[in-house]
Amino acid sequence: MGLEPERRRQLHAMKLRSLVGEHLSTSAEDVVGTDEGASANLSDGSVAVLAEERAHRGLGNALALSVRSTSDEIYLFAAQEGPVLARRAALFTGPIEVFAAEKDSVSRAVPAPPLPPMKAVSAPQLVEVLQQAGLEVVHEHGVTVGEVAGLEVARIVSDEVGTRIEVGVGAHDREAFALLHGAVPTPQAIEQVAGVVRSHRLPGAEPHPLNRLGAERWLRAHLIAQPEMIGLSELVAVAPPIQRTNLKEAVPAVAMGRSTSGEVIVVCAVGIDLDLVPFAADARLLHNQDADLMVVVPERDEHQILRDLAERLVDSAKVVAVPDGWREWTRLSSVP
Repeated sequence: MGLEPERRRQLHAMKLRSLVGEHLSTSAEDVVGTDEGASANLSDGSVAVLAEERAHRGLGNALALSVRSTSDEIYLFAAQEGPVLARRAALFTGPIEVFAAEKDSVSRAVPAPPLPPMKAVSAPQLVEVLQQAGLEVVHEHGVTVGEVAGLEVARIVSDEVGTRIEVGVGAHDREAFALLHGAVPTPQAIEQVAGVVRSHRLPGAEPHPLNRLGAERWLRAHLIAQPEMIGLSELVAVAPPIQRTNLKEAVPAVAMGRSTSGEVIVVCAVGIDLDLVPFAADARLLHNQDADLMVVVPERDEHQILRDLAERLVDSAKVVAVPDGWREWTRLSSVP
């Protein structure tokens, strides 16, 4: 049986207080446990954060806490992903120390290099099938998928059985569709699933799980279709700095484009996400550390904290807001 939420928060707070006491030369005050870890103001004005669950998101929380403190010094204890957090921390100004706090050992985390490029399996005929079906073809970390308004409906899969297109929204849906409709020709199967998704990702569509999933990728798809909405002349989808594990996880969507001054990395998100700026900076590091960086969110999500965190970057970023009604935009390549 799992721990009760309140007990988990208490344990996280106790762990952070202990880590501060053992490894820092200051004391913890106002320790607050959360479902994902804990945070504390320290007696010297700095802050300490424990990233216990979903540790790769810990830096944004630490930076946000630091904005409200009297010192910009941060100590981040990460149960996992310490090297990734150390890599991202190096992209910000101010002293930020990241510790890998795994099991019974605590050590300073060594920044990990960005993910190496991974080529997708060569299957030009299958890619053509996706394109002929009117799908947006996206390549990310060796995986090729076909999307409708940013939502995956087909994927090129290569294994011991062979290279083929699997149809469905996510892994479970692909498996179910293959069991129920395995005899349906691939183009017809794609058309069937894509048609259902399109009906829910159109202007004026009623709320439905199919228009809540992957909102950030839907926004990216709109901007790729009309990059002039954010002052760019062209825009293409590129991989995020970490691999997505499933469709339900909201991972900011990354694209690369051009402005009059040169290359731009664009990172789209929908909803409040304190880790958005560290994620975006990591995306720029992955694709072109000399490019401009643009963080794009709907107007209602354009909070001052995003700008505060962007100002702490070594290399600046621009926060851009699009209208809250962006879902009603009609110019989209996957909408017939």
